Amino acid sequence: MARVTVEDCVDKVENRFELVLLASHRARMLSSGAQPLVARDRDKNPVVSLREIADERLSPGDLKEEFIHSLQKFVEVDEPEAEAVPRLPGAAPKITLSEVDDSEVNFDRMSEEDLLRGLDGLVPPSGHDDDD
Repeated sequence: MARVTVEDCVDKVENRFELVLLASHRARMLSSGAQPLVARDRDKNPVVSLREIADERLSPGDLKEEFIHSLQKFVEVDEPEAEAVPRLPGAAPKITLSEVDDSEVNFDRMSEEDLLRGLDGLVPPSGHDDDD
């Protein structure tokens, strides 16, 4: 293929906007060191990425998944269920809330007046030199 056009790629990726996103993502991958899947022929990375899409060297679905993964900042990790993990021998038995005796629990109690008196005694922090 001597010259690649958008029409060569539109039958692989129907949406032109999506085609631009996928081709630009692949071009960034090529510029960061990925090996091209077609002969470069002195072409620049965007043209090489379009040629890869037109020659069906890359699956648009896989390229789309890679693009989405590259944009994710938080990747959800599937943690095993608590019951799926086997218990260690000699581990402490499981205690339910109904078995806990809360009569021994002590909380510090403070009246509203004590709280306000304590807040009045607080001093705001002094200004820092880097605020200028």
